[in-house]
Amino acid sequence: MIVLGIETSCDETGVAVYDTATGLRAHAVYSQIALHAEYGGVVPELASRDHVRKLLPLIRQTMVEAGLRVGDLDGVAYTAGPGLVGALLVGAGVARSLAWALDVPAIAVHHMEGHLLAPLMDDADPRGRPEPPFVALLVSGGHTQLVAVDAIGRYRLLGETLDDAAGEAFDKTAKLMGLPYPGGPQLAKLAETGRPGVFKFARPMTDRPGLDFSFSGLKTQVLLAWQQSEKSETTRADIARGFEDAVVDTLAIKCTRALDAAGCDTLVVAGGVGANRRLRAKLAAMADKRGGRVSFPPPALCTDNGAMIAFAGALRLQAGQHEDASVRVTPRWDMATLSEVAPAA
Repeated sequence: MIVLGIETSCDETGVAVYDTATGLRAHAVYSQIALHAEYGGVVPELASRDHVRKLLPLIRQTMVEAGLRVGDLDGVAYTAGPGLVGALLVGAGVARSLAWALDVPAIAVHHMEGHLLAPLMDDADPRGRPEPPFVALLVSGGHTQLVAVDAIGRYRLLGETLDDAAGEAFDKTAKLMGLPYPGGPQLAKLAETGRPGVFKFARPMTDRPGLDFSFSGLKTQVLLAWQQSEKSETTRADIARGFEDAVVDTLAIKCTRALDAAGCDTLVVAGGVGANRRLRAKLAAMADKRGGRVSFPPPALCTDNGAMIAFAGALRLQAGQHEDASVRVTPRWDMATLSEVAPAA
């Protein structure tokens, strides 16, 4: 089955073609970073308009790179939520129209399920696809969640952030320290040159039981440290390193607890922050110590992309699921309401 995936939940236009027989055929992502930089954040209306401008050319480009024509498609998958309603409607409208014109099924995909399943994509892990049950850490700009995956499509929320997500905390902390938009990647890059232990911040909510997160207080600690420092580039790097270490340690501690609570030793990590090199190293060391396993998607598939949507959609289309002809999106969508994906016959 050859599936076109379309991702337009926020400020990246992602398109991909996934073939269940051969794997990922092609994928492309257009980022709107330059468009939103002068505003210091995503402007929803501008994001929607740019998706309108870029989506069809990106589909044509991706089909050419895959060596296919649109008539070769067996299905279309699109992000239906959660996300910005206008941006979601652009992708959903194009996807439903294309599926109707080709007389092929279309499937609405949950954005976070796409992230969760990305490490299961062919060739994402040289050890082969991790199989449920496992625990998933979904860590991105908008979400920080620990999810017990009992089966594909059967998810139990173990813990989530009570305020800022980890990626959001990276972005906001970077802005407080005067780093350019988008700040998260800039802060992580700066942390590579920082000295460990010069600034040591709290590991929030690790001194009590539970699997929830909170990063807003950590952001305040960094602000105070920055305001009271001499504001040199060395100090900026040292603070960035202290902040990153605190976030990474907190995520690792909570992942250990989640694996214990779920009674398994396989961890899957996805989302934009999953590309962070220090987090990957910390969680890999944790898994080795437990005699378990941790799986990540390739760094290029950690941020929003069409490949994860095409793959997640292919699994559901193969199981016989599809949508009717209506164009519907769900800006707020609980992943626990998804239906289980029955194995293909």
